Amino acid sequence: MISLILCCVLARASAQQHVRSATAAILAKDQDSLISTATKLFGSANNLQRFNENAKFIKTLVGALKTKGSFNYGFDSLRTISIVKSPDNTFRIFSWYVPTDEGTYRFFGTIQMATQDGQLKLLPLIDGTAAITDDNEITTNKKWYGARYYEIVPIISPGSKTCYALLGWKGNTIKTSKKVIEILSFDNEVAQFGKPVFLTAAGVSTKNRIVFEYNKLNSMTLRMDKNENMIVFDHLAPFDPNMEGNFEYYASDSSFDGYRLVSGKLKLMENIEVKNDPTDLDDFYVDPKMKNPPVVRKF
Repeated sequence: MISLILCCVLARASAQQHVRSATAAILAKDQDSLISTATKLFGSANNLQRFNENAKFIKTLVGALKTKGSFNYGFDSLRTISIVKSPDNTFRIFSWYVPTDEGTYRFFGTIQMATQDGQLKLLPLIDGTAAITDDNEITTNKKWYGARYYEIVPIISPGSKTCYALLGWKGNTIKTSKKVIEILSFDNEVAQFGKPVFLTAAGVSTKNRIVFEYNKLNSMTLRMDKNENMIVFDHLAPFDPNMEGNFEYYASDSSFDGYRLVSGKLKLMENIEVKNDPTDLDDFYVDPKMKNPPVVRKF
């Protein structure tokens, strides 16, 4: 009897391994197609060609994700888009941009939810930046404050649903770049962006998301410091006090601020010390006319 049970267990494990191998082979082919299309996208000469290639990219990506069990496939060779998974393994976000001839960016993405049966569950992200006049507006995945995310930070509060701080690069114009701390939460199958979790140094709640804007030729650090339990970032200031409010003239003043995780909130901590030199691997600029796609996947 024991031998029979053992044989059944081994047979089942072998079958599962076969399925995983077959799934990986299918997705590897899809990944090759995605890489080819992305290369054409970033090598295109004009907006029309770029957006045509982007439409093909989206179709291929959705087709690939329909493969049962795709949530566990990393697409590690697809380096022209960002794919980040939540630390609790409940979802992952695909996000990328299309540069335009005008020097601006359109953002695209989707949230793939983990499912018990391996079937596909997607929440498409529709870039609604042009219709958002207030950076503090709370929106949904159907009116998304588009960005390319590179880190997910869970915000856990006892008795409340976990929400997530998303750190992202937003691009902007030929003169300035933006980065964002976005708050993602889920409610009744809808992704909500923005939440009043940001506190000033005095403990007052004032913001639903944080947006940084600075001179495009400069870089800005925005990262999670796990040792300090804090989101650390460069303090931005104008080159000249007379340029206050004109973000084309903003850059780091070599000091750092941070948002510390405190009981489900993010409290501002000013003029902090950063023990390790932060990296700026998430900073880049893409000339829409460049012929080779950027490598932007590793952070």
